[in-house]
Amino acid sequence: MTNHWFLPHTPDLIGLLDAQADVTIKGMEAFAAWSAGDTAKSEELRAAEHAADDARRTVQRELRAAFSTPLDPEDIYELSEGLDAVLNAAKNAVREAEVMAVEPDAALAEMASLATAGIRHVCNSFAVLKKDGDKATAEADAAINCERNMERLYRTAMSNLLTVDDVGKVTAWREMYRRYARLGEALVQVAERVWYAVVKET
Repeated sequence: MTNHWFLPHTPDLIGLLDAQADVTIKGMEAFAAWSAGDTAKSEELRAAEHAADDARRTVQRELRAAFSTPLDPEDIYELSEGLDAVLNAAKNAVREAEVMAVEPDAALAEMASLATAGIRHVCNSFAVLKKDGDKATAEADAAINCERNMERLYRTAMSNLLTVDDVGKVTAWREMYRRYARLGEALVQVAERVWYAVVKET
């Protein structure tokens, strides 16, 4: 009688999450460049968003099939979804600007740069989630600090709109500032999930 041994399916879920993170960073770098005036980068951002969707679906598919996971499956799922939310927010901000024919100003450029730095910190945390919880949470804190700086820029930019007489321009700029602020909120959510994942592992 022949014995058949079946090895349990143990995909490299952290590696897959890292792969999604790499695409997300590329997309955010394109978003920051677009916000700084390189409008051709919008296509690069859209391509990265589609690639990130594929990477997210791979994470989810392998997560469902995995016999064991390096972290709580819910945490892996939520971290992947959090990355997706940030990049979607960036794509939607660009789409909104194109619809309203609004070109990004200095405040939006700086907010986008901070958001990109923040997502890098979040992605850096993935590599050390299992190895060094202190480093992972330090990266998460750095991401949250980026959002706080975004919020300060948001308040200043919104305040400056009080001096603008054109109601149409005020409405358009207010929507853009809010879009970028919501992107920052999505960044904080994924950073806080890093904290939650670390706390659960201790």
